[in-house]
Amino acid sequence: MNLTPVRIAVAGAALALAACATQSPRNAKEAAPVLSQPRTTDHRGDDDLLSGGLGLAGLRALTPPAFADAGHPTPAELRRRALWSNWRGIADLAPGGGYGELYGTIAPIPGREFSAFATVVGANQPHRVLVQVPDAFDTGKRCVVVTASSGSRGIYGSIAVAGAWGLPKGCAVAYTDKGAGTDYFDLDAGQGVRADGTVGARGEPLAFDPATTATSGVAFKHAHSKDNPEADWGRHVKQAAQFALQSLDEAFPAAAPFTFDNTRVIAVGISNGGGAVLRAAELDGDWLDAVVAGEPNVFVEGARPLYDYTTQAALLMPCALLHLQNLPQPPLTAQSVPLWTQRCAALKAAGLIEGDDTAAQARSAYEAMKASGWTDQALRAGALSVGFDLWRAVAVTYASAYGRYGFGDMPCGNRYAALGTDLAPRAATAAERAAWWSDASGIPPGAGVHIVEQNPTAPLTTLQCLRAMWTGNDADAARVQQSVAETRASVPREGLPVVVIHGTDDGLIPPAFSSAPYVRQAKAAGRDVRYWQVHNAQHFDAFLGLPDYGARYLPLLPYVYEALDRVDAHLDGAGSLPTDAVIETTPRGAGKALTASDLAMPR
Repeated sequence: MNLTPVRIAVAGAALALAACATQSPRNAKEAAPVLSQPRTTDHRGDDDLLSGGLGLAGLRALTPPAFADAGHPTPAELRRRALWSNWRGIADLAPGGGYGELYGTIAPIPGREFSAFATVVGANQPHRVLVQVPDAFDTGKRCVVVTASSGSRGIYGSIAVAGAWGLPKGCAVAYTDKGAGTDYFDLDAGQGVRADGTVGARGEPLAFDPATTATSGVAFKHAHSKDNPEADWGRHVKQAAQFALQSLDEAFPAAAPFTFDNTRVIAVGISNGGGAVLRAAELDGDWLDAVVAGEPNVFVEGARPLYDYTTQAALLMPCALLHLQNLPQPPLTAQSVPLWTQRCAALKAAGLIEGDDTAAQARSAYEAMKASGWTDQALRAGALSVGFDLWRAVAVTYASAYGRYGFGDMPCGNRYAALGTDLAPRAATAAERAAWWSDASGIPPGAGVHIVEQNPTAPLTTLQCLRAMWTGNDADAARVQQSVAETRASVPREGLPVVVIHGTDDGLIPPAFSSAPYVRQAKAAGRDVRYWQVHNAQHFDAFLGLPDYGARYLPLLPYVYEALDRVDAHLDGAGSLPTDAVIETTPRGAGKALTASDLAMPR
């Protein structure tokens, strides 16, 4: 392994001053971000920008790259493992899935990384920004791809989306964790995460230091920053783009200044990252050249926000799925069905559904979800989210984030901790703590951190409490509802080309609640938004390695890359923007490799 040297700037103030000097008229209304803990690292040889030297074979490995000392991994080891984790969390890399053959690349890309903490005005906690500058960057054709992590992932959470497309083309790629990420804080040990991903003690410059008097458990930024970071997603993206220009000034001083006037900026993201780039599209100023948003979590007036349909799904979907036939099979299906049957009975006892037997109760739950806008396609694909307990995980985190609660004040009696074999909370080990930054997804459970409920023997009580924070009218509900309103998206800037891509079978962010109403609103306002609806595509490309999902569903990433290609060609004057399309794909079937004809890419 090549442990490349790290050059740490003397002070963040100098970098911020340099930013003011490069501010362009296209961005004159907003000052450059205030930065801290800037770092620059070199990544060449067996430690490249795109995969940390792992390549496709290394990313396909079932076990992560090992740490030489499990309790004290080096920054280079943590970075490589974070790349492994985030590639595998987003892309379908399985043999036969088409990655690296039909679409995408994991070619080694040498270059430099510039990173820092940035803070939006009024925020309690910073967000991470990172810029990858390939050695092949062309100062004569200046391009930046700016992106935001999907879900609540760490800073490399969009490497398979933006990095995989932009770096091979010689573009710089700018990332933000949008105020979430994997900078967990261990309250038992009083330790958090430094800028380089290693563990540091409270009092050091850390990525997240929670304001709490609690001394036991695990806090993390999305749930416990008290910032409602989702309301600032667009600003996070813009600050990442501003940081990219500053980093290019430093990387190529002879070609400076890099400004929004002389540098092409394309924003791209999927899921929460897709929502973030759409929020960036509405900001003032002619600073963006185009936006591509895949399966975006975006909320507009008159639509259902994430918290609404998540808390409904957490309650009703396990029971409703028993009404459907031919479900895609998540892991542990045999163990799940009895639990879903118990859920039906509990819902009936609580007066939330009707029916004298399981079949009638399942039909009642199903009809309630259908009446609120769920399609059969979304419900079927949602079996994965039920099987992995994602609805509860999202609901618990977002209730805390929207309510701006601290660790000790989380609603419905929830908190987070490591668990012992007896399922009782315990202190995390040094090895567990050291791996959180690289291994975690940004929302527990995962990486050894679990949700601890006030009454674990009555989970319906917790789910009903979380649901009431949307449907109720008490003070806690008002806090959540107000913050959800703050996340409402507007239309993109006039004249900005925007392409939205969504799978019609998405069971986590159903298009009926997100992209479809967003596109309708934008088009009604006369904005230039193109919409690709991809049949037989659900939310998680990474889970297409599960045989039944791979047989039924197609990846969405090829369409995101294709849209980026067409947008880039259009900006070059060499092609037209994509037109609206409903894309009729062909599932590949069991045991078959994906083919180009399966994708049915529109022409």
